[in-house]
Amino acid sequence: MGIKLKQVSKRVGAEMHIYETDLELEKGGFNVLLGTTLSGKTTLMRLMAGLEAPTSGEVWFDDKNVTGVAVQKREVAMVYQAFINYPSFTVFDNIASPLRVARMPADEIRKRVGAIAELLKLTPQLDRLPAEISGGQQQRTALGRALVKNAPLVLLDEPLANLDYKLREELRDDLPKLFADTGATVVYATSEPQEALMLGGHTATLHEGRITQYGETAKIFRSPNTLVSARVFSDPPMNTARVSRQGDSFVLADNIRWPVAEKYQSMADGDYTLGIHPHHLSLGHSHGDAITISGIVQVAEISGSESIVHVDIAGNPWVSESQGIHPFVVGETTELRMQTGRCLYFDDDGNLVAS
Repeated sequence: MGIKLKQVSKRVGAEMHIYETDLELEKGGFNVLLGTTLSGKTTLMRLMAGLEAPTSGEVWFDDKNVTGVAVQKREVAMVYQAFINYPSFTVFDNIASPLRVARMPADEIRKRVGAIAELLKLTPQLDRLPAEISGGQQQRTALGRALVKNAPLVLLDEPLANLDYKLREELRDDLPKLFADTGATVVYATSEPQEALMLGGHTATLHEGRITQYGETAKIFRSPNTLVSARVFSDPPMNTARVSRQGDSFVLADNIRWPVAEKYQSMADGDYTLGIHPHHLSLGHSHGDAITISGIVQVAEISGSESIVHVDIAGNPWVSESQGIHPFVVGETTELRMQTGRCLYFDDDGNLVAS
């Protein structure tokens, strides 16, 4: 099912939750809504599902305007962050519940629930109650109830947020595969840029009720069209600073210089905002276009197999992310390598300077 929002907005009292939005999602594909808490992800999903009515604009499924159509008639499946199962129903009965509401024959119900349970690795748990299975299995049960409907539109509102790390990793890997053969259009909301990258597909970045960009996930990460989109799609936060182009060089704080790459030769001399991801400012091997810069360590932390260090570089509070475990001492000066070929440049309006 194709889904299109035409000039859709949502106002609650005096507050705009969604500003006027035009969006056409990838039909039959995996679509991610990426934004921080209160950016508008859940509201957009509720508008798509028909759980809320837009203040203005229209919601279209394929060539049909469904703006006034009740949620029960929209053929939509939705899974929330707080997974919900019927506590007195077995796993089988939970998954089967929408099919029974649709008065499907018992043989067909058994067949479809069995197939979904096998796909989600829930077959041994089919006779158990939700309280008797793990949190991951409970979330799989909720996903199974959405899958078994064969709904053409599936909305997943941060469905893995309440699970522990290992379970999140397992289900995150499985989700795109689970829906790949269904032909359903899937919309997945998350506040984690890394999760969006792992899921792939297409991503819409949201900020304060506005969609700032939509397109292939990897392309948006590499080439955000605005500084706002770049910041939404960076965790740890993207490093920014004011730089200037002076002839054949970019200059940061008067004493840090690097040559202007061929792709930026058309840029005029003047001031810009530099943006660079923390993993492109790191320790380790030097790349061909990397320069060495010095910074004063402010905070250092180890995250799994990575070292994250907050540094002061020419008065700019930047973050470096390096593979491996590295010792840092607060207050010391450390040398980092900045991959200048990965630098992004934004004009005074916050728009990406095309390369």
